[in-house]
Amino acid sequence: MDDQNKPTSIKGWKEDDRPREKLIIKGKDSLSDAELVAILIGSGNRQESAVDLSKRILANVNNNLSELGKLSVNDLMQFKGIGDAKAITIITALELGRRRRLEEALIKPKISSSKAVFEIMQPIIGELLHEEFWLLYLNNSNKIIYKNKLSSGGITGTLVDVRMLFKKALELSSVAIILSHNHPSGNLKPSKADIDLTKKIQEAGKTLDIKVLDHLIITEKDYFSFADGNLM
Repeated sequence: MDDQNKPTSIKGWKEDDRPREKLIIKGKDSLSDAELVAILIGSGNRQESAVDLSKRILANVNNNLSELGKLSVNDLMQFKGIGDAKAITIITALELGRRRRLEEALIKPKISSSKAVFEIMQPIIGELLHEEFWLLYLNNSNKIIYKNKLSSGGITGTLVDVRMLFKKALELSSVAIILSHNHPSGNLKPSKADIDLTKKIQEAGKTLDIKVLDHLIITEKDYFSFADGNLM
């Protein structure tokens, strides 16, 4: 291949178009996802620039960064120009981002809305391939005093022990709880079992004077609130 047919390297671009320089000059928010990935991998292959290769990788996961984060080293190495070092760099960067979101959730302990619950629980259960049922135990200021995974199940469902749920609430002197579980299928519609379980927990809570404030179904990108949907 002669020089005229070789893809232009990032160094040969106009300064405004180079991802690294663009980040310095215009800030990180000015970069597209593909440009950010291009900075991670540094170079493309003989047919593609780093940005073009990054665009192709992202297109393979429907431009979904969460899906990109699920790819393995071997998955990424299927793309020409991505070796194990570049694959590990991409995986590491996305995992750090996931952990950052989790840490941010942990420092926002006061619940003021269903969205606040989603922001706390999505990094924990939103991307799992199996169902988990979690409890947030709150004090009288609606601040989280404890988070607890009550059960973990298969792809189709999970079992919840209501007695254990309230045993922990009594131990913590919690005055209110919020339920949440994930739907790996991405379906936000509550099942009959979800509705029946919520009612069962509500009734038990009334006896113990512990309020059940909400129940959220969490998926990768969205949530359904029983309280917002008038199912509480």
